[in-house]
Amino acid sequence: MVQRPLRLIVLLALAFLFFASPALVRFYADWLWFGEVGYQQVFLTVLRAQGTLFTIVFAAAALWLAANFRMALASVGDLRPVFTTREGLEVALPGRQQMRQIAMAAALVLALLIGLYASGQWLTWLAWRYAVPFGQADPILGRDASFYVFTMPFLQLVRGVAQGLVVLAALGAGALYLVSGSLTSRFGSMLWMTPAARRHLSLLAAVFLLLLALGAWLGQAERLVQPSGVVFGPGYADVTGRMPAALLLAAVSLAGAALALVQAFTRRNWPIPVAAALWVLVAIGGEVYSTMLQRFVVTPNEQTRQTPFIQHNIDATRRAFALDLVEAQDLTGDAVLTRDDVSRNAATIENVRLWDHQPLLDTFGQLQVIRTYYDFTSVDNDRYRIGDSLRQIMLSPRELNTANLPNRTWVNDRLTFTHGYGLTLGPVNQVTTEGLPVLYVGNLPLETTPELPIEEPSLYFGELSSDYVIVRSSTREFHYPRGEDNVFTQYDGRGGLPIGSLWHKLVFAVRFGAYQILLSNEIQEDSRILFLRNIRERVRRLAPFLTFDQDPYLVVADGRLFWMYDAYTITGRYPYSTPVRPGLNYVRNAVKIVIDAYHGTTTAYLADASDPIAATYARVFPGMFTPLDEMPASLREHVRYPEDIFAIQASVFATYHMTQPSVFYNREDQWEVPVIDDVGEGGRMQPYYTIMRLPGEVEPEFIQMLPFTPRSRDNLAGWLAARSDGEHYGTLRVFQFPKQRVIFGPRQVVARINQDQAISPQITLWNQQGSQVIWGTLMVIPIEESLIYVRPLYLRSQGGRIPELTRVIVGYQNQIVMEETLEAALSRLFGAGAARPQPEVELTRAGDDGPDVAAAAAPAVPSAAADPLAALAAQARGHYNRAIEAQRAGDWATYGEELRLLGDALAKMRQR
Repeated sequence: MVQRPLRLIVLLALAFLFFASPALVRFYADWLWFGEVGYQQVFLTVLRAQGTLFTIVFAAAALWLAANFRMALASVGDLRPVFTTREGLEVALPGRQQMRQIAMAAALVLALLIGLYASGQWLTWLAWRYAVPFGQADPILGRDASFYVFTMPFLQLVRGVAQGLVVLAALGAGALYLVSGSLTSRFGSMLWMTPAARRHLSLLAAVFLLLLALGAWLGQAERLVQPSGVVFGPGYADVTGRMPAALLLAAVSLAGAALALVQAFTRRNWPIPVAAALWVLVAIGGEVYSTMLQRFVVTPNEQTRQTPFIQHNIDATRRAFALDLVEAQDLTGDAVLTRDDVSRNAATIENVRLWDHQPLLDTFGQLQVIRTYYDFTSVDNDRYRIGDSLRQIMLSPRELNTANLPNRTWVNDRLTFTHGYGLTLGPVNQVTTEGLPVLYVGNLPLETTPELPIEEPSLYFGELSSDYVIVRSSTREFHYPRGEDNVFTQYDGRGGLPIGSLWHKLVFAVRFGAYQILLSNEIQEDSRILFLRNIRERVRRLAPFLTFDQDPYLVVADGRLFWMYDAYTITGRYPYSTPVRPGLNYVRNAVKIVIDAYHGTTTAYLADASDPIAATYARVFPGMFTPLDEMPASLREHVRYPEDIFAIQASVFATYHMTQPSVFYNREDQWEVPVIDDVGEGGRMQPYYTIMRLPGEVEPEFIQMLPFTPRSRDNLAGWLAARSDGEHYGTLRVFQFPKQRVIFGPRQVVARINQDQAISPQITLWNQQGSQVIWGTLMVIPIEESLIYVRPLYLRSQGGRIPELTRVIVGYQNQIVMEETLEAALSRLFGAGAARPQPEVELTRAGDDGPDVAAAAAPAVPSAAADPLAALAAQARGHYNRAIEAQRAGDWATYGEELRLLGDALAKMRQR
C-alpha cells in the first residue's frame, strides 16, 4: 500500500520532466545566451518581475477565492444534497467534504491562471514603479503626462484583476449557496437567501461598487487619451459634460458601496437595487446630457467652443512627435539658378542619387552575388569621406542564404557554410559606360578603396543569419570562392557559447531539436555555437519593450563591419496627442544598437537621454544603456536620422504645421505628401537621403528630406529636412515657399516629362523594341533658394535581368531635358561647366592575391564622368542621338538645333 503513492509520485515527476524539459532547456539556454552577450541582468530583472508579480497575485487570488469559497461552504451540510429534476429524477450532489476539495482546487487553478496573466504584465508594473516624470502637465486635470503613460495602465491592471476576482468569488459563492439551498427563488422569481449568504454577497457587491468608483475616476482621466469629435482628447462636451459626470458616477458608486454595506448588516433588501438603479441613471444621464451639449451648444458654434481644446491638441501633438522644435525657414521662390549657383553647390550635384534601391539590388544580384548561396537582401544609404569630399553611397551586404545551397546537409548548413562575406558599396550617382554602377567596394576577394579598409569581411550576424552554426569544429568553414577553388577559414571571434562538453551538447541538442549535435564527431572541445544570429531576432530578444526601425544598415568602421539598428520608445497614451495609428501618439528615436557582424557584440546606446520613457527603462534595467557620447567616433560618423520616425513626423507635420486653431479647424493650409502616378504605377513619395548644402548653411551635410504639396493641389508648398551630422543630429527644418507663388510640384513635373515631345516618343520607341523602361524615383534637389528635379531612367533588355542606367531627366522651372549623364543634362540647362566631373577612385584588394572570380563583374572606375573630354563626348553623343530621333519624327527645327549643339560640343573637344 505504501508503494502505490510512491510509484504515483515518481510517475508524475517523470511526466513533468518529459513535458517541461524542453521549456526548462530553452530557459537555461536563454540564460547562457544573455550572459554571453553581456545582458544577463536584463534577463534577471524580467525574471524577478515575472516571479514577483506571479507570487503576489497568485497568493492574493488564492487566499481571496479560498476565503470566499470557504465562507460559502459553511452553509453546506454534512449530508449530500439531492437535486430533483422536473421529471422527478433525483441527482445526488457532492457532500461538504467533496465540495471543499473541489472548491479549493478551483481556487488554486483560477489563481494560477490569474497569476500567469499578471506575470505577463511585468513591464506595466516596472514602468509604474520606476516612472520618470515628463515635466509636462495636461491642460485639463493638471497631471503630469507620466500619470497617463505609466500610472494609469498599472491602475487599470489592478482594477481589472480585482474586479475579475470579485466576480469569480461571487459566482463561486453563489453556486455553493445555490447548491446548499441558502439561495433559492420563491414565488416564481423572488430571490431568497439566508442571512449569512446575504451578508457575504452584499459585501462582495460593496467591493465591486468600490472598484466601479475607481473605474469611473480613472475614466475621467481616460478621456484625455481618447478621440472626441474634432480633436483627439476631450472637447467642450467632454470637459463640461462627460468628465463631471464621471466624477458624479464615482460618487454614486461610493454611495452604492455604502448602501451595500447597509444591506449586508440589516434585513433590508432594497439598498443594492437602489444603488444599481442610481448607477445606471447617472451613467445614462451623463451621456444624454453630454450629447445634448454637443448638439445644441457645441455644434452651432463649434469653432468658437472648441478653439481652446484644438489648441491643446495642437500643442500636445507637436510635443509628442518633437515637432515643436522644427525650425522654419521661408524661401522666396523667385531665385533664378545660374551656372555659378550650380557650381557653388557641387557637393549637392555630386551626391544626387541616380540609383534606386530596387534596380541597384537587381544589378548587385546579377553581378556581385557570384554564387547561388549568396544573397543581397536590401540596399542602404550612408555617407563616407572619399578623398577630400563627403560622398553619399549605397551599400548592400553579401549574406549567406543556406536555403540556396546546392547540397543541403547538416554538416553544410551548420558547420561549413557559416557566414556571409563582405559587401558591395558605391557612389549614388556614378555609372560606367555600360550603364552599370561604379563600386568602391566589391568583388571576391574583397576589393576596396584606401579610405575604406576592411580587415575582417566575415558576416556571422546579419539579416539572413537566422539559424545556429557551430564554429571551431574539425570541419573547415567556407570563406569565399576563388576561381575553381574555395578559400576556407576558422572563426576566431568572441561570440558564441562553448559546446565541447557532453552536457552542453545535450542541452543544445534538446534546445534545437538536433540529435546530430550529440552524435557528431566534428565538434571539438573548443567548439562554439552561435545562435540568435539574425539581428532582428537578437535585438527583440534583448529589448522587447522597444520598437525597431524597419531598415538596419551596415557600417564600415575601423576595418570591421557593424550593424546599426535604430530603436524607438513609443506610447499611445500621451494626453491630447493625435495618434498616427493605434498605440502610437508619441515617439522618440531614443536608442541606437550596434552589433559587431563578426563577434556579435551588441551595445545599446542611449541616443535621447531627455526622453522620459527611455529614462524609465534605464532605471528598470540599470547598466543596459551606454551613453551615446561613448560610441566610437568612427561609428558616430555614420549615425543617421532613421527613416521610420521621419516618415511618421512628416505625416503628422503635414497637418500640424498649422498652429492657429482657426486655420487648423478649417484645414486652410493642409499639406500632403505628393502622389506620383505614371505608367500604371503610383504611390506617395517616400523620404530619401541626400548630401546637400541647406539654404543658409556653409557646409554640405547628410540629410533626409520629403516635399509637400497643398491638399488636392499639385504645386509645391515646401519641404522638410532631417539633419544627421554632428551637433545638428535630429534637427528638423522646414522650408516653405510663398503661398502666392506657384512652384511646380512633383506630380506636375512627371506630367510634363510624360508629355515632352522629345522624351515621350523615345520612351515609346524603347518599349516597342522590347526593352522594359523602368522609371526611377523623382527627386527634388534644392539648390540655393530654388530647386531642380532629377529622375533617372533605366532600361532592361528583353529577356535580360540587369537594369542599366540609360538616361537622366532634369527639370528646372519650365524646362525638361534628358541626357545620358547628369552632367550633360545640367550643361544643357545652365551651360557647360555647371557640373564638375567625378574623380577616379582606385581600388585595392582586401584579401589575398588569388584570381578574382568577379574581375569583370562591375568596373569600379567611372568612365563617362571621369574626365572633361569624356563628358563632352557624352554630350556630343546625346545631341547626335536626339538629332536622329528628330529627323525620324520630321521635327526639323529640333534637328537643326541638335546639330548646332553637336557642333559646339565637337569644337570644345578640339580645343582640349
